[in-house]
Amino acid sequence: MTIDAAQQPDEAEAELRRIAAAERLLVALDFDGTLSPLVDDPMQARMAPEARAALDALIAAPATTVALVSGRSLHDLREIAEHADDSPLLLAGSHGAEYWTPGAGAIEPDDDADERELRDTLRAHAEQTAAAFDGVWIEPKTFGFGVHTRLSSPEDAAAAREAIDGLVAAEAAGWRRRTGHNIVEYAFRQEGKDTAVAALRERTEATAVLFAGDDVTDEDAIAGLDADDLGVRVGAGDTSAAIRVTDISAFAALLERLAELRGAARE
Repeated sequence: MTIDAAQQPDEAEAELRRIAAAERLLVALDFDGTLSPLVDDPMQARMAPEARAALDALIAAPATTVALVSGRSLHDLREIAEHADDSPLLLAGSHGAEYWTPGAGAIEPDDDADERELRDTLRAHAEQTAAAFDGVWIEPKTFGFGVHTRLSSPEDAAAAREAIDGLVAAEAAGWRRRTGHNIVEYAFRQEGKDTAVAALRERTEATAVLFAGDDVTDEDAIAGLDADDLGVRVGAGDTSAAIRVTDISAFAALLERLAELRGAARE
């Protein structure tokens, strides 16, 4: 059962106190829709000021690591998160296929020339297909591409998705398909955000994880959490998270409270 933080504040507080008592805490967070408002131009997304302040407070908390986990390519995630080379934030891009860690920098997997050639060919075909539909456009990604339909009519969005689904099925049947807010993504890598959280947990030796997100792909990570962890859903939608908050501002307030509790628990 999911706790509505606005309607059940005492229950939400109890969950925060529980996770705040962890010996080593990993706070792993989706970016778009969780820390940053959704925008028509994805590269114009930026973290809400209150979310930035909450992350800074958590970074300063004892025995606490903060990570961003996104479907964005690592390069794009660093840009929209305004992530500098000296940042203490860990990053997992491309749903966990790419990483950035303090000290080591970017950690990217090897992919062979055939995969890159197919990616480029299929992306070009998708761009040709999308051109027939008003408001539909293709976002290049490290391991595939995304089909954006935020600016299109429902009819064009549905027709474009059907056409490009058929294209991918014919040319790259083994690719992974993911859906999100007004986007369908295709990739030759199979990692998901559950993969990313597991890798970050191991890398940080966390004894507990808080993961939060607002979209379908975030549910993979939420569903994969352990009993000692805490999942948070930002906004509406089906979820297996323990807590739901209404929006980014409410989530930022939750993170600020977690930072307070984390500091008190470790004193």
